[in-house]
Formats: sequence, structure tokens, C-alpha cells
Amino acid sequence: MEHTDIYRTITKPSEEILFKDKNSKFFGYAFPVTSEEHVKEHLESLKKQHHAARHCCYAYQFGMQENNFVFRANDDGEPNNSAGMPIYGQIQSFEVTNILVVVVRYFGGVKLGVGGLINAYRTAAQMALDTVQIKERTVNIRYAISFDYKNMNKVMRIIKEKNLKVINQTLELSCELIISVRLNDSKSIFETFDKLYEINIKALND
Repeated sequence: MEHTDIYRTITKPSEEILFKDKNSKFFGYAFPVTSEEHVKEHLESLKKQHHAARHCCYAYQFGMQENNFVFRANDDGEPNNSAGMPIYGQIQSFEVTNILVVVVRYFGGVKLGVGGLINAYRTAAQMALDTVQIKERTVNIRYAISFDYKNMNKVMRIIKEKNLKVINQTLELSCELIISVRLNDSKSIFETFDKLYEINIKALND
């Protein structure tokens, strides 16, 4: 069975949302992220912005296919699994990846209990995700195609026929094209170029 090469993500941060329960305030945010460094930057910025807050709980997920997802959920001092996992549950529910969702809590003096916390963190995460536009993207593979100038027409004919996206090109005596191909098409495109005489193709690691 062919795996899907489509994933869902966000391209812009969410609006700040506020959910209140028994005097506690829960501020929710969603950010597009692709690395732990991005996560750290957003968390540091929010902790400065909300320096008086009691908890800064979050969950994130990277990766573009189920078998390579990297995720983490953090309760930041709330009872175990009462904050980070409910937030992560909303990331799963909205089927998004390359995303960080943060909920900052100001304690209002009344304990909510574990059930109340789960509901509050889940609701704030959902409200933040409701404000963002979710877009579909494809998982792409980049290839470098190297050839002599005399073989240019042969290569360009395939590029045109297959409607391939060229993202960089050097067209001199020795030529190189960098193309981006959807994952599901990548094997057949590789084989098409690989069997051509005097033309080299190799995958590039991002």
C-alpha cells in the first residue's frame, strides 16, 4: 500500500486566545515549528511575556509522515498528564504536524482537580487551533541531475513532460538541475533519469 505524501500544517502563528475557569486564566497559542530550537525560542519569549504565570505547558510534533513523527508533551509542574497530553491530543485531533501548541496558566486561587485541568488545557489548545488556517503540503524529495550541455534537450524534455519543479539550475558546459519531486512520484522519476546515458541523478539530503 502506498503511503500518503500529504501532511497538514500551519504557516502562521495563531491569535492569542483566553479560556477562563474558576478564576484561572489559560492563554493558548499555536506556532509553526520545524526544530527544537524553534520550540525553545517561542517558549522563552512566552515565559518573558507571562513572567508572573504559574505554568507554561506545551506539546509539539515534527515530521511529515506517521513513521517519522517526533513529539513531546510537557506538564510544567501540573499533575502528570493533565496538561501536555491533552494539548497533544488536540494536535492529533486536528491532524497537524510541524507545530507547537502552548497554554500558559495563571492560577486563580481555586483548584480545578485533574479532570478540570485536562478540560481547560484541552479547550485552550482547541481554541488556539481553531484560529489558524491549516494547509496541506506534500512531502518532497530533492534530486540533483548532472549532465553535459549536449544532453540538455533530452533532460528538459522529461522535465516538461513530467511537469517537474526546477528549484535551481546551472546551465554551462557542465549542467546541474535541482528538482523537487513528490515522495510518491520520486521512485519513478529517479528511474527515468537513472537509465539515461551520460546523465547522473542523486538524492539530496535537506
